[in-house]
Amino acid sequence: MRGAWTICQKELHSYFASPVAYAVMALYALIFGFFFYSATAYFVEASMQSQMMGRSFPMNINEMIIRPVLMNTSVIGLFLIPMITMRLFAEEKRSGTIELLVTSPVSDLAIIVGKWLAAVLLYTTVILVAALSVIFLFAWGQPDVKPVLIGFFGLLLQGAGLIAIGAFISTTTKNQIIAGTAGFVISLLLWVIEWVSQFDTSTTGKVISYLSVVTHLEPFTKGVVDLKDVVFFASLIFLGLFLSARSLESLRWRA
Repeated sequence: MRGAWTICQKELHSYFASPVAYAVMALYALIFGFFFYSATAYFVEASMQSQMMGRSFPMNINEMIIRPVLMNTSVIGLFLIPMITMRLFAEEKRSGTIELLVTSPVSDLAIIVGKWLAAVLLYTTVILVAALSVIFLFAWGQPDVKPVLIGFFGLLLQGAGLIAIGAFISTTTKNQIIAGTAGFVISLLLWVIEWVSQFDTSTTGKVISYLSVVTHLEPFTKGVVDLKDVVFFASLIFLGLFLSARSLESLRWRA
């Protein structure tokens, strides 16, 4: 898989050589900061009101700040991840370099994994930059660090899964706008499909709800690592990469 790391380095360079990486980081950090400020301000105000009224206040920073912020910002990934993935293969097809790529001595798996890994590393950087705001909680509060780390780990797993799906979509078109739009639609569908459980409690409804990324992200925001949730995101990653491989294989034969 040496070729995968070479492809990954090339993709990372292309991200940071253009405004894409910086725009994604700035947007994510701005929105994350707004959610963090709003949650913290509400926590402080509610705490002061409780003390003024002489009532005890549950000072659970993780439940009142970290968890809501992570759930809210995970929605932002639905918009930003397609911005990252839409160019992975669509740009290669538009510029005509896809033929050179698929006929090179690098295997299809190495190409796909390299591009996917580069997108995941970029998304990880975006999350880490935004997460700098959380440091202030440790400076002036005493949050439990373990649920915080688990929550961000779940956020990264969700992103890795959606990036794999977005990579597959990018292999099917040479138009970045179409790839980005389709990626957003699929990501949004995987988010809202959980709503089915609110009006359908049958086995079918439960199965459909199980396919939602929200169902499997929520335990992470509570600081709980459940094997079934890890398996779900791992399966989502595998499915996206597998479909990408089949799509790229068809391009190789046509090339």
